Amino acid sequence: MSGLIVAAASDRGDAAAFVARASRVDDSGVIRLKQRTDGRVGLWVRTGFDVLATRSVFGTVEPSDVVADVGAMAASLAGDDAPVALGFALPAAWRGALPGVDGFTHLDDVPARELIDVARRGTRVARDESGALGPASSLLDQEVIEVTSEAAAQTAAITMRAVFALTAMGFVRDARGHEISEDSPLEAIAEAEPVRVRVSPAWVRVDARYGSVYQRQAVLGVSVL
Repeated sequence: MSGLIVAAASDRGDAAAFVARASRVDDSGVIRLKQRTDGRVGLWVRTGFDVLATRSVFGTVEPSDVVADVGAMAASLAGDDAPVALGFALPAAWRGALPGVDGFTHLDDVPARELIDVARRGTRVARDESGALGPASSLLDQEVIEVTSEAAAQTAAITMRAVFALTAMGFVRDARGHEISEDSPLEAIAEAEPVRVRVSPAWVRVDARYGSVYQRQAVLGVSVL
């Protein structure tokens, strides 16, 4: 039987939270699910920031790589459907390959508090300078965090696109697991909470506790916020 079968109620809750966020950040109405070899299913969405966002849950999906309808999944997850319905397959709605699971080098960790602070400063700038079409590309393309690994002899620049995508998906939360709002004090985030930065030849991968975003490698040559 086709659909998503989750291993536990917690996985169902995680999938429902991801699907709800996906519907807010991507107006295409699709989500991609792909079976992994470690017994998990990767859930993928294209954000409005030209950055991919993903979270995984324990379970199985059939077909093993499918582009599903967000609305159908949300409705099915809200009920007791088992398996979770995926709606009509929409392969033409997703172009391009997903990042590989392997081939990433860990550069360093960034404090989650620092990333949220950068996101808030960027939001203030966006409010002041955005036009009818949203934040300007010059803001989104700014390299706001640079991470260097001397051991790997590599450097990665994280753009505001990735920062906005990570926070819009709710992947960084406070020490009690609650979502971070504009009014949440930075001190509510555990001081040692990390955001991990990894790179491959094609991607910069930013991992938070509740999900990851993938930004394509590019040399942008712009100033730091």
